Amino acid sequence: MGNSPLLSIENLTVSYGKETALSIERPITIEEGDRIGIIGSNGAGKTTLIKSILGLVKYQGNIYTSLTPEMIATHMQSNEYTDAMAVRHIMEAVLGTKISKNKKLKELISYFEFEGCLKKKYKHLSGGQKQRFTIIMVMMQDLPLTFYDEVTSGLDFETRQKLVEKLAAWYKDKDVSLCMVSHYYEELEQLADKLLILDKGKVVDFGRKEDLFQKYCGRAVIVLNYSKEKEELFQNYKKLAAPPHLIALSCDTEEMERKITETLLKNNMDYTRSARDIEIIYTNAKERFYGKGA
Repeated sequence: MGNSPLLSIENLTVSYGKETALSIERPITIEEGDRIGIIGSNGAGKTTLIKSILGLVKYQGNIYTSLTPEMIATHMQSNEYTDAMAVRHIMEAVLGTKISKNKKLKELISYFEFEGCLKKKYKHLSGGQKQRFTIIMVMMQDLPLTFYDEVTSGLDFETRQKLVEKLAAWYKDKDVSLCMVSHYYEELEQLADKLLILDKGKVVDFGRKEDLFQKYCGRAVIVLNYSKEKEELFQNYKKLAAPPHLIALSCDTEEMERKITETLLKNNMDYTRSARDIEIIYTNAKERFYGKGA
């Protein structure tokens, strides 16, 4: 994978009236081959960022890119197509090609198991089928930079999992760059190698997933379901910020990890070990960001 910069953002501000929706002070660069996960709660500025890059909202500051708008593909949260014709005809009309004559389009339809939907009207597709349809349309463009905004929103767990596995496999060896907005951490663990963490319109941090994990969590994290007994058992160990139903123990050394796991096994307690838990990265990055009075 190359490292050529595709797009750089500097001192970007987006305001809606008196309210600042997005403020990016330190430069952010999207490089060729990047897989960037964009995370943050509602109102963090995720969709505003995408709209700024696409030129859909007014902004102050600079977005430098060698790409023309035609070289950026976008999967937005809501996509509406005509209900008057079958999906195959929408596909052929928008893409300007016949399915029967386009090898890549046939491959994508097969890859996403979409053959059975081609005769249906768009309004008769399920949520998962609509998402697959839109993904096929985006992937057919095969552009240097693609944004996926909540690509699995509203889907059940199993459908989400299958879709993400297919996305990850499809893009595995491609040099194109992806930016994925998602509030499902496990999806980004599969798809992203960099994270852009936003909160209330500000950049909490941006960097490689491994570097951010090391910075906020240490070498590894042992995660347990919360109980009073566990809290007392590990009261003298270094704990990380975690959702209320979990206890996250930081393991800065192998020795520390060994001591913790021995205690857990002795007490017959279940746990998971992670060196990439995005939810724990996100929680601790925010905690430190606001802890510093930012």
